[in-house]
Parts: sequence; structure tokens; C-alpha cells
Amino acid sequence: MAKFSDLPQIAQLGIVAVLCIAVIGGSYQLFTKTVKDQNEKDTASLKSKNEEIKQLAPYESKVQDLDRQISSLNQQLELQKRIVPDEKEVPNFIDLVQGEAQKAGVEIRRYTPKPVSTKEFFAEVPFDLDIDGPYYSVLDFYQRLGQLERIVNVSGVTMATVKNAGQAKVKKTYPYAPTETVVANFTATTFYSAPNAAPPAAPAKK
Repeated sequence: MAKFSDLPQIAQLGIVAVLCIAVIGGSYQLFTKTVKDQNEKDTASLKSKNEEIKQLAPYESKVQDLDRQISSLNQQLELQKRIVPDEKEVPNFIDLVQGEAQKAGVEIRRYTPKPVSTKEFFAEVPFDLDIDGPYYSVLDFYQRLGQLERIVNVSGVTMATVKNAGQAKVKKTYPYAPTETVVANFTATTFYSAPNAAPPAAPAKK
């Protein structure tokens, strides 16, 4: 068999050229196949993702609606907490009533907690109060309690002049100021969202 070096130069160049073409062609085919396979895989994955997006598209608007509903419910919950808070808010309730009395120019002489009435979803917490002040200031005080954001029911009102304070069923009389014309006793009932636990009793105010 003739050696490669014994072959004519043209034959040598031809063999080298054929070998180079074979190597390049093989490398190209291998590279092309790898890229092609990857492209097919990516195309299939993209198609699958597009199908998922297409299926989820109708829910996009529903998600926005749900977000708005959740936001609205949260606002309603915060409002409900102000209207019917939990039992830990008893001291704040007393401060609230005291603040309205000061605005109206009325003196609160006594807070006495009464038995709590527990319902299915809330608890009624009544307080017995003695107050005194100018007649129209007392009326203004009742009106202020009725306008509070928090629910406060006023019941069992008895009222009398300072000279006949006993007729108002107040527990004690005081040296009243000249501008104070009436005394009154009533029950102020508030509500709490803790039906299974009675709120702590508030001490009687002296």
C-alpha cells in the first residue's frame, strides 16, 4: 500500500481537503443538532407556559375584585372594632364618657358596674351613673352619648332639681355649684365583642 507521502501532491491535498470537510461537517451536524434539540425543548416549554397563562387570564380580574373586597372587609372590621370593641376597652369607655361630660359641662359623680348580660355574639355591659349640672348641659350630654361612633344606650333616666336630689335616686348629694340645677341617675350600656368573657368591673368613681 502506498504511503501518504508517496502520493502525488494533488492527491495529498485532496485527501486533506476531504478530511477537513468531514471533520467540519461532522462538527457542524453535531452542533446544529444540539442547538435544534434545545430550541425544540424551549419551544415546548414556552408553549406550555403560554397555555398556563391563557388558562389563568380570566382570573386576573377576579383577583383584583377579591383584593378590593378584602380591603373593604378590613375597613368594615376596623369600624366594627370601634363600634363594638373587645372587653379590654372598659377603661377607655369610662374615659370616653368622662370626656363627653366635660365637653357638655356636666359632673359625673359615680360609675357603678352592673351585671353583664352575655349574648350569642356580644356582651351588654351596663354602668349606673350619677350626674349633675345645668339642665341644658345635661341634655347636651345625653345627646353627645347618642352621637358617639361607639354604641352607648342610655336608659332608666331619673332627674330632679338639686334641692330634691333624692327624687333622682342618686346615691349621694354634694355641695352643688350655683349654676348646677339638676341631678340625674341613669344606666349607660355599652357592648363588647367578647361573649364568653365578662369585662373587668370598673371601680366606682368618687
